[in-house]
Amino acid sequence: MTAFQTLSWDRKTDTLRLLDQRRLPNAEIFIECRTLSAVSEAIKTLAVRGAPAIGVTAAYGVVIGLKEQLDCHQTVDEKNFLGIINILAATRPTAVNLFWALERMKKLGLTELEKGLNPNQLYKCLLQEADRLFAEDQRDHRRLGEYGAQLIPARARILTHCNAGALACADYGTALGVIRAAQSAGKQIEVFADETRPLLQGSRLTTWELLKDEIPVTLICDNMAAHCMAQGMIDLVIVGADRIAANGDSANKIGTYSVALAARAHNLPFYIAAPTSTIDFSLADGSKIPIEERDADEVRFFGEKRTAPAAVKVYNPAFDVTPAQLITAIITEKGICKPEQLTSIKP
Repeated sequence: MTAFQTLSWDRKTDTLRLLDQRRLPNAEIFIECRTLSAVSEAIKTLAVRGAPAIGVTAAYGVVIGLKEQLDCHQTVDEKNFLGIINILAATRPTAVNLFWALERMKKLGLTELEKGLNPNQLYKCLLQEADRLFAEDQRDHRRLGEYGAQLIPARARILTHCNAGALACADYGTALGVIRAAQSAGKQIEVFADETRPLLQGSRLTTWELLKDEIPVTLICDNMAAHCMAQGMIDLVIVGADRIAANGDSANKIGTYSVALAARAHNLPFYIAAPTSTIDFSLADGSKIPIEERDADEVRFFGEKRTAPAAVKVYNPAFDVTPAQLITAIITEKGICKPEQLTSIKP
């Protein structure tokens, strides 16, 4: 277990508790979500973020939405159930884990509705499925970490971009899960964390959780990465992903593509760490991945301080796509493979 808990389900109160990542690193505050709108808002506003964490959160959001329906109407039909799914599906477009988790919940819910399961049984059935998703997240990311640790030298200085740790998952992490596993195996690890503009997930979140787990970390500005590589300060790069196309093209936080190009220029390994639920085999390549564009004020402001004219035009995509040819390997819970080998682990 990590030194903190990103999300949890309180069975006594039927409440989803989320560590509010908007408030880190200054305050460790938990949000208690008891309504569908509260869960949707938490995902939209990045109170919870990271593809795996969004997926698990959405699964519990379906349970909460169903409970709301039952509390108000004592019953639920297919139309209302699909309405719950659609509300959650509209929160964020890029992270495929969201849609993967919702599809599992939808398939189970519709099957049980067709069987005529009574409302209380339906609720318990869907809660059990959300719990399974949570448990699978914990299990799979530990397996992923163990596989990835095999790629890490006995002494390694690792660059990462954004946050792909326990904060981005139900527990443990993907890119940071590899780092945790390597440290647990006795390897001497030092992490360099890009700050990750404009929302600073690297400086606010990655450094916070690595310090929590006593893993050495140095914060650098995004535009320092290539310089650090040129100075011989970096041995390899590991990042997460929000959606991976069938050919290995990988969408991750904006700026990842630039890091991959710098790694190639300096002959450094560039690894993607993500569970197989992040692979979207329905998309042939990265050009088909939907890229979320976020509010312009995320760029016009630095925290609460305005740093650009209010009238200036802003382009603020949340993600970019790293071409498969720049990726050394993709680390999953099923093993390590080259981008062109992804179809070998297709379910």
